[in-house]
Amino acid sequence: MAAFFLRELPAALAPLEDLALDLRWTWNHEADALWKRIDAETWNRTRNPWTILQNASTAHLSELAADRSFLDHLERLAAARRAYLARSGWFGSAYGAAALAGVAFFSMEFGLSDALPLYAGGLGILAGDFLKTASDLGVPAIGIGLLFQEGYFRQTIDATGWQHEANPYNEPATMPIRPVLAGDGPWLRIPLELPGRTLFLRVWTGSVGRATLYLLDSNDPLNSPVDRGITGKLYDGGTETRLLQELVLGIGGWRTIETVRPEIEVCHINEGHAALVVLERARRLAQRLGIGFWEAWSAARAGTVFTTHTPVAAGFDRYPSELIGRYLRVAMDAFDDAGVAMAEILALGRADQDGAAAPFNMAYLAVRSSLASFGVSRLHGRVSRHIFQPLFPRWPNGEVPVDHVTNGIHVPSWDSAQADRIWTAACGKDRWRTMSDALSASIEALSDEALWEMRGDSRKELVRSVRARLKTHLGSRGLPAETVAQASAVLDPNILTLGFARRFAAYKRPNLLLHDAARFGRLLANARRPAQIVVAGKAHPDDDEGKRMIREWIAFAQRPGFRHRVVFLEDYDITLAEDLVKGVDVWINTPRRPWEACGTSGMKILANGGLNLSELDGWWEEAYAPDLGWAIDGGESHEEHEQDALDAEALYATLERQVASEFYDRDAGGMPRAWLARIRRSMAALTPQYCSTRMVHEYIAKAYLPAAQALRERLADAAAGAKAITQWEHRVRRAWASLHIGATAAARTEDSLIFSVPIYLGEMAPDDVRIELYADPRDGDTPEIIELARGEPIAGAVNSYVCTGRLPATRSPDDFTVRIVPHHAGVRIPTELALILWQK
Repeated sequence: MAAFFLRELPAALAPLEDLALDLRWTWNHEADALWKRIDAETWNRTRNPWTILQNASTAHLSELAADRSFLDHLERLAAARRAYLARSGWFGSAYGAAALAGVAFFSMEFGLSDALPLYAGGLGILAGDFLKTASDLGVPAIGIGLLFQEGYFRQTIDATGWQHEANPYNEPATMPIRPVLAGDGPWLRIPLELPGRTLFLRVWTGSVGRATLYLLDSNDPLNSPVDRGITGKLYDGGTETRLLQELVLGIGGWRTIETVRPEIEVCHINEGHAALVVLERARRLAQRLGIGFWEAWSAARAGTVFTTHTPVAAGFDRYPSELIGRYLRVAMDAFDDAGVAMAEILALGRADQDGAAAPFNMAYLAVRSSLASFGVSRLHGRVSRHIFQPLFPRWPNGEVPVDHVTNGIHVPSWDSAQADRIWTAACGKDRWRTMSDALSASIEALSDEALWEMRGDSRKELVRSVRARLKTHLGSRGLPAETVAQASAVLDPNILTLGFARRFAAYKRPNLLLHDAARFGRLLANARRPAQIVVAGKAHPDDDEGKRMIREWIAFAQRPGFRHRVVFLEDYDITLAEDLVKGVDVWINTPRRPWEACGTSGMKILANGGLNLSELDGWWEEAYAPDLGWAIDGGESHEEHEQDALDAEALYATLERQVASEFYDRDAGGMPRAWLARIRRSMAALTPQYCSTRMVHEYIAKAYLPAAQALRERLADAAAGAKAITQWEHRVRRAWASLHIGATAAARTEDSLIFSVPIYLGEMAPDDVRIELYADPRDGDTPEIIELARGEPIAGAVNSYVCTGRLPATRSPDDFTVRIVPHHAGVRIPTELALILWQK
């Protein structure tokens, strides 16, 4: 494919193009020195090799083409890239290429690099880390997203400390992406029918090592001015614009896959924005195979996985039924031809008890459209089961089919150069691709001296970076020259350094540390055990409360005596996040439990020897142990302001009595032995557990391989499996009301309980259901479920049987209730059919 807006390079430098367009440079830093050799100033300002190539003069490129040392350096890097791409990777070795044809990861945002600013926060960073990890492991994966003309806003702070938003244009020519060309040469365009017109979507591609990212873009001259703005801003605009973006992502995304990567088997929906992909996939299957829509739906659902990142039901996208129906009727006009009423489609986005006027919930559609659904931490899995309970009426909360795969971070993207050297020496270069069992033991063997040297160098680098950034920010606010000059003296590379960076929203309580500003100030200014803090984060453009919290931090930082100890850095982005997580000693997180779905920022410090002090929420709820970090445990109150006061007191006390005390408890050689022991345990125990390698391993085992197998089974023999399942479901739904459960008899022997119960199946085929005994969980989340055996027919009754079961006498017979649930080989219950009948 021809390069986009790049003049022809000298033949000897041709490999530069592929190196610059492969976003592997965002985590593999072997080529950093090469880009600096071409243009050090542009590299330091942009960290974008593609921009460097576009701005290099022809004369300079000609000089480099004649420089033998440069050419040798280039060839070594090109050879290393070829070798990387040629490896089969862990997945090929573990499962073989035939196990999975491909996974398409759908996400509204992707955070790979600030050279490709298509993200707002954690959702996008997770998506970017997923693609990087898939590349390292050799998982056949692609990403499907949108190319936003402006993306998410950039933050500026004025002289009064108030946030303002800027929306610079994302010039595609400067991004490391290329247009996808159609077979006969022109730009590939994906059509999407909208009321009264056809929207044309241009397709771009970005290389992420062995993975590929496809981006859809409505900014095409063939579209109307209004439609060109559909992919304008991320999470901005009115309800209709948001819906149009989700139509483009879901429906346009699947049409793109059919055009460029038709072998894809599994669609992974990262939050509900792309849920419409399953409707389009089913529609296209029905057309291609000549089967009914609901038969095609059964197959499409088998090949779909959903991850929710939302901890509250109000966070899901909802659309008026009339609005989404109007667009779906046009975009997916085959419904009428298939004899499917729009009311049936709209019902997929509502709970059964909701009326026809209820809004269409994209997350509800995603759960109903997927073979498996997941939260992003253990606690979030429990919260999500409660949120989605309305889709599974009368099913116990613990059986609502939402599992969890705790997020992980792509360690090579987030570890410092100092940390990387330590990990490489101890565990080898391929440690995050192979996940050797010896990882933890190798880190446990590191010396205190090596760890403390790493932490000192990392802290010093953070101080250097913060000073440079702050000087730029203060100057841009128009502050006096003497104030700007003070930036060169902020922070001390030898004292305890705290970090707090995240979105400024009320539920994240970003100002909890300022609850008692005087006490926090005394902690920072303690003569024997001083501390300092770096803060960053954005508030939503419409969130004035969040903006006031930012201004409060800036005002605190400007108080006399604190200018050198407290720094607020504006425009929190990937590059700033990388600097912070590599250098801080303690990462602080203060959400209101359980509103932090996962919170991966705290994971990013682990490999760098940073420690966590956090509310027991998200990932920290399952990771915390007293020897690994600290928990904010202020007890519980029903009033938010009281809870804030309790947690603030606990936070201050922990910082004063434990964190600062341990950091400054030094031996005769100046070494904080207890602190270093805690770092070593945290690095060894938590880094492997909360890296994205483990996360992707779990998704493969729990979701991708089962989904691919289920899809193949349902599509085999002209979709015979999908047809049989659809016929079974219709049969069960028709007959369900005829079921009846009689009175249970229970007998106790010395060591057993024996149950018998008459079951009247009415119009139901006996093999279409399971008869079960159910008892609520006693410990944990797992209930006790025992299938009853179908015995002899009941004399004088039609289609009726006595069902029996024996189990150990460890519980009272009164703990158990008889129930009937649907049953069919290969069908997940209640995921795919949520019927259930309990004994009255």
